[in-house]
Amino acid sequence: MFDIGFGELTLIALVALLVIGPERLPKVARTAGLWLGRGRRFVASVKAEIDREIKAEELKEILEKQAQSNPVHEIIEDTKSGLSGLGRDAERALNEARSDAESAGQASARQSDDGK
Repeated sequence: MFDIGFGELTLIALVALLVIGPERLPKVARTAGLWLGRGRRFVASVKAEIDREIKAEELKEILEKQAQSNPVHEIIEDTKSGLSGLGRDAERALNEARSDAESAGQASARQSDDGK
């Protein structure tokens, strides 16, 4: 965020030592560190809260788009119609197989009657 190098920090420490004095400098440095820590934690919590809000908004938008584009009940109805069509096709194929089997059975019965 700030571009402060070692030289600038040394200059700030030297000025603080001259202005505040060697007796009060440790207490002031500790207090400044506490305030700096609190400020960083506050900024971090604000950033985290903003990120959560942004993610919540994105999630709401995604859910709204999904609700508008293809609702669940349409998917269920499409699946039901597809399955009922498959059921009808399977039933038709089974009936054809039965009739073919009956025809084959009758034909073999005729052949055995003719052979006697």
